Amino acid sequence: MRIITRRLLREFWKEHREAEGELKAWYHEVKIAEWDKSADVKARYPKASIVTSERVVFDICNNKYRLVVAINYKFHVVYTRFIGSHAEYDRIDAKEI
Repeated sequence: MRIITRRLLREFWKEHREAEGELKAWYHEVKIAEWDKSADVKARYPKASIVTSERVVFDICNNKYRLVVAINYKFHVVYTRFIGSHAEYDRIDAKEI
């Protein structure tokens, strides 16, 4: 999968060092993944929340942080849309961000 953008993740882990390792691992795993549908995501990340057919929320650092992505399965592209604390996540609409 092609991931757009790593910059958002990098900026986040600079401020939240405890998330750096997990975000880097997620990035490298997703980069080599070949997801064609949301079931493929769930197979690798059973705790991921499928919000819509293209929106997925990942728990980072035991659900301390949430990562929202939009996935275009046809073109194998993952767009990072949001990363933040659980409280910050509660203030957004994961379907729209």
